[in-house]
Amino acid sequence: MRPENQSSMSEFLLLGLPILPEHQGVFFALFLGMYLTTVLGNLLIILLIRLDPCLHMPMYFFLSHLALTDVSISSVIVPKMLMNMQTHHFFISYPGCISQLYFYIFFACVDNLLLAVMAYDRYVAICHPLHYTTIMRKELCVLLVSASWVTSCAHALLHTVLLVRLSICANNVITQFFCDLNVLLKLSCSDISLNELVILTEGGLILLLPLAIVLGSYIRIGTIILKAPSTRRFLKAFSTCGSHLFVVSLFYGTIAGVYFLSSSWDSKDIIASVMYTVVTPMLNPFIYSLRNRDIKQALQCLLTGLKKFICQ
Repeated sequence: MRPENQSSMSEFLLLGLPILPEHQGVFFALFLGMYLTTVLGNLLIILLIRLDPCLHMPMYFFLSHLALTDVSISSVIVPKMLMNMQTHHFFISYPGCISQLYFYIFFACVDNLLLAVMAYDRYVAICHPLHYTTIMRKELCVLLVSASWVTSCAHALLHTVLLVRLSICANNVITQFFCDLNVLLKLSCSDISLNELVILTEGGLILLLPLAIVLGSYIRIGTIILKAPSTRRFLKAFSTCGSHLFVVSLFYGTIAGVYFLSSSWDSKDIIASVMYTVVTPMLNPFIYSLRNRDIKQALQCLLTGLKKFICQ
């Protein structure tokens, strides 16, 4: 392959989803419905937390930011995918690809860090209930969330800058429906050893440290429960942590499918990517709202207020 400077590589071809042409319309409607559900569901969660004073608690403060990242990561990927399916034009410009990559890494990292912060919050709530309000004060919550956003910004910027310095080969075909870092590195004719080193060290730290916090928090919670086992205590812990545990499993399970269990079968990687970028952000509002009494009550109050307003 002859190398091309990044400035001369004007666009990339996104192979997209392995869908037959006659099925494009059905899948377009399916993904459009899933995207609208993601946006409306997560924005509703944010609105309820903002409006209801009963939800002005650390757990819901973190949840509102998680909902925002879910909307954002889906909005970075899905609208472009839908436009490609509708127009049958599967190209993306070089600046558009780099921008998509940056925001994808950024919001995925925020998601990862927020899940660790929420796990720590649940640990304090269950293991130190008497000191919960003292430990999880407003200043600490704001600091944890701010640190997550700033760290993610620096993390995404680092990997994006390291990528744009590379020369891209004449082959501009991306075997995905969005611009993924691993796929783009495979198109480079330059030495990518520095990129791989940073991914293994800094990227590994960003991924594994939050995972260690999540595992450590839940191991400690489990230890506390087993010291004095009771059905009531177990059910209370499960109601408090069940939704978060399910979301964590979805998040890390799909990441493992995309980056650690990849093989020569590209369709498997694409399915895992769809789960991570489309399905998981859509499911999160249902996971947190269906099992959460406070959010259900806030939603009921909102609907009651809307009915009164319409009747007037």
